[in-house]
Amino acid sequence: MVCGLAAAAAVVLAAGAALPAVAADGESSRPAPGASGAGDAYFPFAGNGGYDAVHYDLDLRYQPPAPAPAPLTGQLTAVATVTIVPTRHLTSFDLDLRGLTVESVVVKDRPAEFTRSGDELVITPKTILPRGRAVDVVVTYHGATGRPLDIEGALYGWVTTRDGAMVASEPEGSMTWYPVSDHPTDKATYDVAVTVPEGRVAVGNGDLVGSSTANGWTTWEWSSREPMASYLVTASVGNYELRQWTTPDGLPIIDAIDRDLAPAASAGLAQTAEMIAFFETRFGPYPFSSYGAIVDDDSVGYALETQTRPIYSRSASEGTVAHELAHQWMGNSVSPERWSDIWLNEGWASYAEWLWSEHDGRTTAAENFADVMAIPATSSFWQTVIADPGPLGLFAGAVYDRGAATLYALRQEIGGEAFDALSVEWPTRYKDSVATTDDFQALAEELSGQDLEAFFDAWVWTAGKPALP
Repeated sequence: MVCGLAAAAAVVLAAGAALPAVAADGESSRPAPGASGAGDAYFPFAGNGGYDAVHYDLDLRYQPPAPAPAPLTGQLTAVATVTIVPTRHLTSFDLDLRGLTVESVVVKDRPAEFTRSGDELVITPKTILPRGRAVDVVVTYHGATGRPLDIEGALYGWVTTRDGAMVASEPEGSMTWYPVSDHPTDKATYDVAVTVPEGRVAVGNGDLVGSSTANGWTTWEWSSREPMASYLVTASVGNYELRQWTTPDGLPIIDAIDRDLAPAASAGLAQTAEMIAFFETRFGPYPFSSYGAIVDDDSVGYALETQTRPIYSRSASEGTVAHELAHQWMGNSVSPERWSDIWLNEGWASYAEWLWSEHDGRTTAAENFADVMAIPATSSFWQTVIADPGPLGLFAGAVYDRGAATLYALRQEIGGEAFDALSVEWPTRYKDSVATTDDFQALAEELSGQDLEAFFDAWVWTAGKPALP
């Protein structure tokens, strides 16, 4: 993500609020309810326990708002088919869903009981779900769409616009538009069909399967073959022109550019093919089946690296395009196991911006590093502990810039050969998976043969300005 909003003050959990229980592995043989959270301290009720979600089939029908001065509210009707594999014998389980009205839930072709508790949809099937056996959960739901806010007050999730919607859900906004296990540890594949009024275009992740029009409505079908964290899923709707082309290496590109934007708004996309080729020399093969961009004339205040098709608010600058592209390796293919690990997303993407800038004949990585290290030690910038920035510090400037500086300093510490190997091995070893700061340190130590405890303690685990390497 590239932010346009400043972080707010720290979040405080309500006194006495119960945190979700996470079942121990040894209990998996006993039938029990699944946990109501994935165990992330920053977002205790995001994601769920007791099962792995392996595939989502989303069938959405969306009516955007009427012209102004009508309220900025859309209408969504949908059926979500979620394929889950229980990791223990389940008597009940949760999906995350905020605000929308559930009409019915069907599990194993039989109606299931369900209740709502906050953002939790608690489902009790007719019979116990046995561990290890895949089952389809079909949720039919509907509701009015608005403009949801995250804990920092930034727009996220299904953000209604006058001509459609911008769908950008980091960190846990996917629950605003479909029932989901809303945490990066529960990646899944997706098929998404979005039916919108004829003339509107719905853009999703992965490959465009096709579109068809009947009775004034057009259905757009998208398929994502590679596993994806829920916050990276999009189904944006707008007055887009689809531009389809192929890189010299044969990678399909689908760009969705708002027809109301001037050409300059998407000019930063012109070097996409060259950027992909360049980052492949640094991070290894591009990890997905297609790429592209969504450039909307509305704004959520930031750009987001939605998998294979980042979304941009009003313009896609060259530096931001490089940042969101680098995320496809660093953040999307290998994702944070806990939200406290977000510096591994944003630090790498910001460092990649430095690399691209130098490659493109502009500011060098060394100059960008020097700019960060020129920030006075007395600045609050250095007080962010980037490996544990807090739920309201996820998008603090230090997570990006100190994160990038950490990687530059690590290269000086372990040498170019070991660092270059690390840059490829990190997204290769953890492809389509999640990892932590401890995993990253362990890999750096493995490839360099060095003890890096003191380095990581100074650069990512401790407040204060670290010494130059």
